[in-house]
Amino acid sequence: MDWKSVLERLRQGAKRLRQRLEQIARAVWGALRQARGALRARLRQALDILHARLQPWLPERMPAWWPDPGRPPPAVRQAAEVWHQGECWLAVAAFGFMTAILLLDVFGREFVGPFLRLIGIEPGATGIFAAQKLSVFALVIGSFAGIGIATATGSHLVPRFAFGWVPASWGPAMDRIADVLTGLFLIAVTWYGFKFVGSSLKTELRAPVLDWPVWPVQVAIPLGFLSAAGRYFLYALWPALKPLPPEFQE
Repeated sequence: MDWKSVLERLRQGAKRLRQRLEQIARAVWGALRQARGALRARLRQALDILHARLQPWLPERMPAWWPDPGRPPPAVRQAAEVWHQGECWLAVAAFGFMTAILLLDVFGREFVGPFLRLIGIEPGATGIFAAQKLSVFALVIGSFAGIGIATATGSHLVPRFAFGWVPASWGPAMDRIADVLTGLFLIAVTWYGFKFVGSSLKTELRAPVLDWPVWPVQVAIPLGFLSAAGRYFLYALWPALKPLPPEFQE
């Protein structure tokens, strides 16, 4: 038996193995799709039965203390707008400062310094001291202010998984429940964020080069999540404040 025949047999065996694996993968994928469809149908059926059994026990009207979803108090709406504008100004200031300081640093090092040396003047350091560190601080502040901005404008990513698993009539109630759960999750993230800031404060962690304490900048992390959590709680109380999903925005 020569090497060519051995290689040919190996090649044919590998081809048959690949075809067999493809058949198994297609069969498994088809079974998974069928199982997903059956699970979704059974879940909808179970929710319909639960809704039918709970319907006689549900009140026809919400209690008097329940906030009216269609008419948030003017003070609440105004506070939400001022809140949003403040975060926008903070983000603009942070990113504007970051852009300006980096441009001035590059201009000083790459243009002003070489030009002065060309005409015989030794200027020393022409860049801005610790420009990179300052820009990182501004980036942290602006980025975490953007969490609240994205929540207020509805421009964050919304996964579509499990949309349509419940009856359409349950939509408003499920949206409010989802807002409460999201707010609680963000509160938990905020708590861990403050723990992180507290550890930096206790250890007196300082930034290299500048030798500044870093916790005043790090506090932007939990505050950003806290801002988003507060908005979700507002949306749960007054859904009229909630922005439209991205697909409905113009």
